[in-house]
Amino acid sequence: MSRPAVQSGILDIAPYVGGESDIEGAGQIIKLSSNEGALGPSPAAAEAFAVISRDLHRYPDGDCAALRTAIGEVHGVDAANVVCGSGSDEIISLICQAYAGPGDEVLYSRHGFLMYPISAQAVGATPVTAPETDLTADVDALLAAVTERTRILFLANPNNPTGTYISADEVTRLRDGLRDDILLVIDAAYAEYVERPDYDAGVNLVEGGDNVVMTRTFSKIYGLGGMRLGWAYCPPAVADVLHRIRGPFNVNAAAQAAGAAAVRDAAFTAKVRAHNARWLPWTRDQLLALGLKITDSAGNFVLVCFDGLDANTAEAADGFLKQHGIIVRRMAGYGLPDCLRITIGTEAEMRTVVDTLARFLGRNE
Repeated sequence: MSRPAVQSGILDIAPYVGGESDIEGAGQIIKLSSNEGALGPSPAAAEAFAVISRDLHRYPDGDCAALRTAIGEVHGVDAANVVCGSGSDEIISLICQAYAGPGDEVLYSRHGFLMYPISAQAVGATPVTAPETDLTADVDALLAAVTERTRILFLANPNNPTGTYISADEVTRLRDGLRDDILLVIDAAYAEYVERPDYDAGVNLVEGGDNVVMTRTFSKIYGLGGMRLGWAYCPPAVADVLHRIRGPFNVNAAAQAAGAAAVRDAAFTAKVRAHNARWLPWTRDQLLALGLKITDSAGNFVLVCFDGLDANTAEAADGFLKQHGIIVRRMAGYGLPDCLRITIGTEAEMRTVVDTLARFLGRNE
């Protein structure tokens, strides 16, 4: 029997697989696989979610006006040039839909976010990777990988899953080295966690030209992963294009209400940032003391590498952690089979993870 034909290249896409959430037969679970906020959502966001539940029969505001206004005021950007989406994943997909197609190339660094190649392939474009240096995006390598067919360059800064970043000066150098017809997309999903003096999320670059977009998410520091909410700050012409192709009600009412409340809850955001600022370096130092290799992450997670440890492989460590009710993220899908990504959770969770890995390595016997 014949069947509807799938567009060329779609069946070549390896579906995205999210972090695991359950261990069969386990009781209490520590889930550190998806870089979710350690302290959950803000009480203000939870209250806004509860209030909007009384009006679920109403369509959401298709313009996301209140949410965009809140984002503009808190982040100091022009709300008119903010585009909201169902997670930054949707924004990435819309950008590829609008600016790439068959015969075009979408460029990103070797260990960049997996939604870049998926979104590129979905529109018939070819994903292209550039090598990294010390698991960090390399501006020279990215520029060398540009061809006449390059249409979009995605830069995750800080990068997931490595946690590494490049400085504001390096991002500017990257932008200056691109043709004007190449769209540079700075994926700043973890920007709120970064406390490095040479870092910038990209607002000034967006406002300084016509070919830079900055994307952000509510899934990390705002603790709203379950709401699926993200946004982009764009040049006016790009915002206009994305508004033309997005769904008319692409962000649900609950996400809009919770997001507006979360972004305005500065005290809670500061609390989450302070928690991460304490437990990220603590976790990194503890794992380094165990003889593990750790990237200098600027996000809310660490990348732990087990290469050179003989039988103490990442796969074996993952299995040992699961035996003790701890879920982290294997990185084979990112080309890092010897690594695990571990989200920064609560104090108790991080102490448990470190102690469990110490036992796995035979360091505390």
